[in-house]
Amino acid sequence: MNAATLGERTLSELDFCRLAQLRGADAPGELAELLGGAEVVQATLVPSDVVAMYAQVDLRDVATGRRHRFVLCYPGQTEPREGYISVLSPIGMALIGLRVGSIACWESPTGLPCRARVMAVSRIAQFTA
Repeated sequence: MNAATLGERTLSELDFCRLAQLRGADAPGELAELLGGAEVVQATLVPSDVVAMYAQVDLRDVATGRRHRFVLCYPGQTEPREGYISVLSPIGMALIGLRVGSIACWESPTGLPCRARVMAVSRIAQFTA
């Protein structure tokens, strides 16, 4: 699923609890694996360079160098044209909990492998989509 190994993901307690509630028929199988291997910390202890829910993430495609910017949100809040992507999408699952400098790996909807380096993370004040 992803280039990060067990324990290389950091989630706030709140993100962990909310993601755990998403487990079910619509959630990808990797969600349980991600939750089981993540380091869970108080929200105030999540480093500012970690991809969290509602974080704006700047990525650079490893193969092409192209840059992308996304905001990670929950299902039902997605606005792809505005850059809001679901945490349960392949790219969302690849990004959550990673640090700046990490490489996220996922498959495109057509099955092609994708790899992008997390270049920057910033928190947004509130969800606006």
